[in-house]
Amino acid sequence: GAQGFGRLHHLHTDRLLSLSEDLPAVSVAVDSRERIEAILDDVRALQGKGLITLERARLLTGQLEGGRVGEAQPEATKLTIYLGRQERADGRPAFLAVCELLYRCGVAGATVLLGVDGTRLGQRSRAAFFSRNADVPLMVIAVGSSGRIAAALPELSRMLARPAMTLERIRICKRDGELLDRPQLLPGTDERDRSLWQKLMIYGSESAEHQSGRPLHLELMRRLRASDALGATTVRGIWGFHGDHPPHGDRFLQLRRHVPVVTIVVDSPQRIAASFQIIDELTGHRGLVTSELVPALSAISEHERRGGLRLARHDY
Repeated sequence: GAQGFGRLHHLHTDRLLSLSEDLPAVSVAVDSRERIEAILDDVRALQGKGLITLERARLLTGQLEGGRVGEAQPEATKLTIYLGRQERADGRPAFLAVCELLYRCGVAGATVLLGVDGTRLGQRSRAAFFSRNADVPLMVIAVGSSGRIAAALPELSRMLARPAMTLERIRICKRDGELLDRPQLLPGTDERDRSLWQKLMIYGSESAEHQSGRPLHLELMRRLRASDALGATTVRGIWGFHGDHPPHGDRFLQLRRHVPVVTIVVDSPQRIAASFQIIDELTGHRGLVTSELVPALSAISEHERRGGLRLARHDY
């Protein structure tokens, strides 16, 4: 991650040397429900502090038929594609080909996040200090209407040698300043008294500025940290697009970085509503904002544990 804060609102950022020694990191594991639930106790034992979420996703592998997938999905979908940095598709790096296809299909946005360690299909790859790090994992996170995402799936299946993808239900709240919807109004708990949580994701560019002249993602972090938010994390991508802006990333000899950034906020429905007011104000002209349900969350600090990892249920 590039910056973030947790329950105690202590800022960690790569912009200041004194605050960059403990930057946030995001680990994502995807598998069947049985396998994920089998490792939960081990994960909680390893986690000294931070946030663990358990979320529902549909895992797609092999050859796909876009129309059939699209029929089973709601109005908007988040598609996550798990790749290796060295993978090729149609003679190019796979993540470039994937972003170009998604852009042609009219998907609302896609962001490529480069990993430092991971396993995929039974093989581990990790970054090293003296290495080209060509074999590290990466993820492409795309959001858009279910119909447009479904239309891209058959071509994605054709161009990728061993596709592993997930689909998740989301709501697109804002796109380039236009308010399309608000986060779902959820109760604090379900009928079994299990806590419900929500996630906001704000996609943008590191070069995008707020009207104050500060980079938008920095102003988002500053305002959220000054509020009652449980925490937030910003991760920096290497390539991507949102809205009508073509896919882009770092270019040689440019003065400012033009890479995508994603800010992630996970919190209770009540605090998410308050955070969205801040986000809505700051994304008056730029940015793509989505919301989704998080059915289980455990917040761990040195002094307490909050929430739990029993899946809540809610139809929205």
